[in-house]
Amino acid sequence: MQSFEEVYEVVKLIPKGRVTSYGAIAKYLSTGARLVGWAMNAAHGLHDVPAHRVVNRNGILTGKLHFESPTRMQELLEIEGIEIIADKIQNFSKIYWDPQIELSL
Repeated sequence: MQSFEEVYEVVKLIPKGRVTSYGAIAKYLSTGARLVGWAMNAAHGLHDVPAHRVVNRNGILTGKLHFESPTRMQELLEIEGIEIIADKIQNFSKIYWDPQIELSL
């Protein structure tokens, strides 16, 4: 079983202006997406873990309620140039970062 720290190490590698999914991190670490979700829920007080860059497999900001305000996740993504409409990332496939591919290069 993977630890939250291992999840955080992957999340720290997501480049600014890119996002990934709970499932992609889980697949890379050979663990479950729920563990990744729990780690992200616990990460919001950790300033060095860009938890705002982890969304669900459809690009929806499902973790937004775990931030200090309901709009903070979207604000952080928009600062990085990511467009969001109705809690959904636009052009999701273009900015999607897959650790399975990116970290195996």
